[in-house]
Amino acid sequence: MTSAFLPGFLLGLSLIVAIGAQNAFVLRQGLRGEHILAICLACAVSDALLILAGVAGFAQAARWLPWLETAMRYAGAAFLLVYGLRSFRAAARSGDALVPAAGLPAGLGPTLATCLALTWLNPHVYLDTVVLVGSVSTQFEAEKGAFALGAMTASFAFFFSLGYGARLLRPVFGRPGAWRVLEAAIGAVMCAIAATLVLGA
Repeated sequence: MTSAFLPGFLLGLSLIVAIGAQNAFVLRQGLRGEHILAICLACAVSDALLILAGVAGFAQAARWLPWLETAMRYAGAAFLLVYGLRSFRAAARSGDALVPAAGLPAGLGPTLATCLALTWLNPHVYLDTVVLVGSVSTQFEAEKGAFALGAMTASFAFFFSLGYGARLLRPVFGRPGAWRVLEAAIGAVMCAIAATLVLGA
């Protein structure tokens, strides 16, 4: 079991560690201390479901439905662009509005909806978790379950480390200027990914 678990864990970790829309959102929520458990669970469980689908052979869906990739690409790009522009607008606001303690936190429902949209409307997540993990799992035919478990464990470990570890950076983000930089960086990441999706079509 260990022979397949470790490669699955390392592959899952290497795919998820790169900064992206989902990770930026988890980091932001962790810094604000808002709905961290729910957000981390939503991201990790979503990844686990996609990994399970990939290992089970669902990666062939793209071949059966050739329009699916294009539809997901443009839907994801549109959502990321809107979210990125909202981050730029937040970065341009007054300093007080960006202090985490100011105002009421966003409700759990809207926050989870945004998180799930950032996860499921991103075509890259299907390429990573469903297609890539699914294809590599064929090398461990007899231990596919252990391989999938390793990749899922990496996802849970990463998201909970990112969400709850963000509090270590709170002293830095206690200054409104740092929040402006973070919001602008998140906006840039979102818009860059949206542009990549459209231009790569």
